[in-house]
Amino acid sequence: MGSVQASLWAGSFLALNKAWYANYPKSPFHFYDDSKEWLQMDKLGHSWSTYQISQHTTKIWEWAGTDHQQSVLIGSLSGMAYLSVIEILDGYSDKWGFSGYDVLANAAGAGLFAFQELGWKEQRIQMKLSYLPVKYGNLANRADDLFGDGSVEKVLKDYNGQTYWLSANIKSFFPNSDVPSWLNIAVGYGAKTMLGGYENKWHDGNGNLVTRFDIKRVRRYHLSLDIDLTKIKVKNKKIATLFSLFNVLKIPAPSFEIRSDGRFKFHPLYY
Repeated sequence: MGSVQASLWAGSFLALNKAWYANYPKSPFHFYDDSKEWLQMDKLGHSWSTYQISQHTTKIWEWAGTDHQQSVLIGSLSGMAYLSVIEILDGYSDKWGFSGYDVLANAAGAGLFAFQELGWKEQRIQMKLSYLPVKYGNLANRADDLFGDGSVEKVLKDYNGQTYWLSANIKSFFPNSDVPSWLNIAVGYGAKTMLGGYENKWHDGNGNLVTRFDIKRVRRYHLSLDIDLTKIKVKNKKIATLFSLFNVLKIPAPSFEIRSDGRFKFHPLYY
């Protein structure tokens, strides 16, 4: 199992280096403070990624026969290690740098998984992701420059379309209630109308400065319902595995939204 994991890691890092870092100049190792970038959406992306890697690596090591506590330790350290290697690659890239805040976000994701698994023996509060494509209209070229023009690439890069959730299982906290075991309540955070890391200002392909301060960057807070697919009892192991994989995503449901500009909105169905 260790050999398989090491091989997958090596392959993914080689692919990442070729697809991402090879397009940018290298530099001596340096640090970079990006704590205020992208309204912290990228930090939640780090936490979500580390949480999911920790959880699913733990399951794989348990499947291989390792005891639960040791599997949790291996899984959590694996999540931290994987994302930390990416930080080191960032540190040698002229465009980015090693971010201590990213490392803290990675630790938060691994810690959220490990503390619950070791303390409660279950994930009562799960970290999930939802994504909706954003229509940029006459700003499509700018969006393509920032987030790529491929659908998979935009899911990973386009912070305007992402929402990160903490989804809590009600029955786990109130075992004597009549609430269905699969019903969760979720709080989410997202942001929109971001056309740059720190502000809506950039240089176009001709070197001209473009300022779109008329487009306000907005934080979005959500309250919604969710489903814990792992709590749905199924006899078929393949379906159970499929449910476990899809459980990284938030289920579409009604949502009540509060925005940082003071506006409120109810979504009959939000994802």
